[in-house]
Amino acid sequence: MIRNYFKTAWRGLINNKGYSAINIGGLAVALGISVLLLWWVKDELSFDRFHAQSDRIYRVNGGFGSGASQQFSGQIVAPVAAYARQQMPGVEEAVRIVGNYDMSPFKVGDKTLVEEKAVYVDPAFFTFFNFEWVKGNRSRPFPDLQTVVLTESAALKYFGAAEPVGKMLYSVRNNKNYVVSGIVRDFPDNSSIRCNMLFPLEIVAKGYQANDYWKSMDSDWGNWYAQTFFRLDPRANLDKLAKALTDVHHASNKYDQATVYRLQPLHDIHLYRPDGTQGAIQEVKMMGIVALILLAIGCINYVNLATAQATQRAKEVSVRKVVGAGRRHLIGQFLAESLLIFVVALVLAIGLISGLESTYHELTGKTQPFSLSDPQVWLVLIGVLVFTLAVAGIYPALVLSSFEPLKVLRGKMAIGGRRVTFRQTLVITQFAFSTALIVGTLIIGNQLRFMRERNLGYDRENVFSFWLTEEMSKHYEALKAELSREPSVNHVTASNGNLIGIGNSTGDTDWEGKPKNSMFIVTRMRVEKDFISSFGLKMAAGEAFTGSKTDSMHVILNETAVKNAGIKNPIGKWFTLGQTKGTIIGVVKDFHFASLRQKVEPAVFFYRDNTNFGRIYIKTTGRDAPKAVAAAEKLWKKYSPDYPFEYQFMDVQYNDMYKSEQRTGALFNFFSGVAILVSCLGLFGLATFTAQQRMKEIGIRKVLGASVTGIVALLSKDFLKLVLIGILIASPVAWWAMNQWLQNFAYKIDLEWWVFVLAGLLAVLIAFTTVSFQSIRAALMNPVKSLKTE
Repeated sequence: MIRNYFKTAWRGLINNKGYSAINIGGLAVALGISVLLLWWVKDELSFDRFHAQSDRIYRVNGGFGSGASQQFSGQIVAPVAAYARQQMPGVEEAVRIVGNYDMSPFKVGDKTLVEEKAVYVDPAFFTFFNFEWVKGNRSRPFPDLQTVVLTESAALKYFGAAEPVGKMLYSVRNNKNYVVSGIVRDFPDNSSIRCNMLFPLEIVAKGYQANDYWKSMDSDWGNWYAQTFFRLDPRANLDKLAKALTDVHHASNKYDQATVYRLQPLHDIHLYRPDGTQGAIQEVKMMGIVALILLAIGCINYVNLATAQATQRAKEVSVRKVVGAGRRHLIGQFLAESLLIFVVALVLAIGLISGLESTYHELTGKTQPFSLSDPQVWLVLIGVLVFTLAVAGIYPALVLSSFEPLKVLRGKMAIGGRRVTFRQTLVITQFAFSTALIVGTLIIGNQLRFMRERNLGYDRENVFSFWLTEEMSKHYEALKAELSREPSVNHVTASNGNLIGIGNSTGDTDWEGKPKNSMFIVTRMRVEKDFISSFGLKMAAGEAFTGSKTDSMHVILNETAVKNAGIKNPIGKWFTLGQTKGTIIGVVKDFHFASLRQKVEPAVFFYRDNTNFGRIYIKTTGRDAPKAVAAAEKLWKKYSPDYPFEYQFMDVQYNDMYKSEQRTGALFNFFSGVAILVSCLGLFGLATFTAQQRMKEIGIRKVLGASVTGIVALLSKDFLKLVLIGILIASPVAWWAMNQWLQNFAYKIDLEWWVFVLAGLLAVLIAFTTVSFQSIRAALMNPVKSLKTE
């Protein structure tokens, strides 16, 4: 019987090639693209879950400041881990990760390479996490402080095909050799922790520079720089642990009574911000919804066409019932037809996925291949197939098996009522989805354009920069003088950090009139005397640095720092940064030195002298920028021949900050476009069927003098009414969804009415173009052909 079901189903497909092609083609595109999108969602949700005890691992995040100025960070003070190991029974193990900024570049033989992903870690790091160990002793990764563990790709980069373990890696910056003691597999793409070189954290502890407050690394409760992870006893109370850490911090740092701690699950780090608010999870939810919408549109197409063909199959069903077929057998027959269509569509979808795999990797930045040998791939494929078959296959089977044979065979069956209303509802739903996606595409594009074009408060145009080596920093004045003589160079200045993402902050501040227990984190940057003028920063009050000796005791705050500190009339008041007490001589207007996702943070600029700068900025004339770069490279080779010359224009750096948003925009545009295409395909099929059903009516109207325009309007208006209703339903839903997405940005566009009007007009245009193609074709047909059988 089952064999007969599929045999009959196959004949039905062959006999209705046009509708079969539309059904299978639409489903194949919907299945293929939605599977790709769900594959991306699955990968995003899988971050950090490959560790054996990931559900018991937490990162300790610190909140500093108070009230509206409170900020949370994934980097905290170093002593937390040591204290937790010894004093907190609920903590089974604690490890730290600290960025390594003082060893790169590295040299092997005559090869010198810059390494940006080097870190210091506790030895327990390799047993705490489940990164795959390849060579060496996992339980004793660092036999001494002159050893390093490499990933396989780093080992290949530095040593080629040679055996790396036991080989020397020379740090150019600190003039020391490090022996490779172990090799680990490259960190997985779905890991929040990514690095290529791992050094013992004890190096930091041994090289710690004691000061008036803190005598050792594990007693320094004032500097925030260590990512700290706990593995907890399953019975541990997170709130009590966080409060205990907060209390010990306050007891250990009398200058900081505002810090609080919270524990964040390891598998939430990629998706949520350190303060627990939504981060990447919003994009994951958005793309998951788009995937479901795409599947829904594919299912709607199938249901609409299957039920629309009911009149053509009514007699077939009735004859089957007359000769003894029960409803159960008929439902089985139609489900078999649906299953056959869906399986054929899934096979085509797999081919589509294979063809689009490289595009998918380019759009998403993922590298995991979509392989049919992967059980998880089949899990997604079968899950999608079962879902779509259940949603789209059952209703048509119930409808087609419900006809009453007597009425049908007497020609008294009426097709309409609830079934037509249901089809209309599906078309409305389909174009409500499409309109919402068009709105989303327009708003995401506008927000990305807003971020690219927003005035940041400083001039970054035609400016390139690079990190200075120690030797170049010592000769900064000569370097600046020589570059300034170049006709292609307008300005040269320097600082100790990167203006785009300064990343150097502290809470070790004091100021005149400071309230008790008040604290906020301030971003700090040491700058050259003409730094402010070179970038066109505007002064809100006071004056900039002049380069005088007294400037070493002066500071300049931005407007947000003055506001957060609550300083009235700040010019001339004292402000202490670290252990240096100085005078506020100016207030610079707020400018954006971080992502537009976050508000402008407090910043303080200070001046010491023109030596030991970390980064140089060279503003070119624009047209002659290559000459300026060549001049800088020549000087680089003169002072630092062993270092590779690497520079970057600030516009490029700025755009790199928004790679995630740009990727989200590209993904959304691509998948939304596919969803709209599938909607049009279904509407095209429905319009084709309607035109065929009304062929004789059209012929009579033409004989009676109806124009082509009138017939096109007649056939199109019913569909356009449904599209307009869909637009009205979609607009408030799209407004709410995009308003939620925009909450991620501290600086964002306004949701304006014209976006929704434009989206509606585009939806109407797309629907009209789709429907009118078949309408015009029907209207142009010779009425003699359609009426000759009457």
